[in-house]
Amino acid sequence: MHIRGDHVELVVGGRLDVRSAADARTVLHSAVDDGAGDLVLDLTELDSWDAAGLGVIMGAHRRAGRCGRRLVLRGVPPQMQRLLVATRLHRILAIEGGLAADSLPRV
Repeated sequence: MHIRGDHVELVVGGRLDVRSAADARTVLHSAVDDGAGDLVLDLTELDSWDAAGLGVIMGAHRRAGRCGRRLVLRGVPPQMQRLLVATRLHRILAIEGGLAADSLPRV
């Protein structure tokens, strides 16, 4: 997993899973704490995530809300869009451009 960017936009790539969750959490929390306004997570380079990775995203979302910020997901890959729809997290998370939930295959 790799994360590059600043407190306004971060690009997340590779695998966001149980092995990388602690490092990702540290980077995301620092970005939330050090900035203002929306924090955009660009996921176009993300290969996969597991429950731990999704937990990191949700934790950053909650932390951003407590700091008066909004976490915005950009470029969510199709297989991850399906997971967000299946878990109904697409209703909670801000997703740039939204999801074409009706056109996504059922999980």
